[in-house]
Amino acid sequence: MSFLSLNGTVVVQLINFAIFFAVLNVVFLRPVAAAISKRRAYINGLVSDYDRYQTEAHSLRAEAESVRSAARREAAHQIATAAAATTNETAEISSRYGRDAQSIVDEADRTVRAELDAARAGEPDAVRRIADVMLARAVPEAVA
Repeated sequence: MSFLSLNGTVVVQLINFAIFFAVLNVVFLRPVAAAISKRRAYINGLVSDYDRYQTEAHSLRAEAESVRSAARREAAHQIATAAAATTNETAEISSRYGRDAQSIVDEADRTVRAELDAARAGEPDAVRRIADVMLARAVPEAVA
């Protein structure tokens, strides 16, 4: 007997193998292939969703940065406007109080000059009275 002789057992084994492979294909290989295919589709969907969400997140970050930048510019503009208004108001207040102070100084100067003029107008009489008092104290007989 040779090793490769074809007899009835080999034919029956081939038929058994074909039936086993057909049953294996129906019971195991197709369901496993379908499950693997579904799993692959699910994973691809997750990857696609992840990529889409990453793109959306990047776009939202860029938009948020743009909004923050615009807010910073607006705040800087408002601060500059307020600073300019404050500077103008400060200059106006300073000018007004400077004018008020100058008018007070001018009024005080006029009052002092008026009092000085009044004092100088009465100076000869005051000098004469003081001289008379001093003379009376120095030479008591000269007063009589």
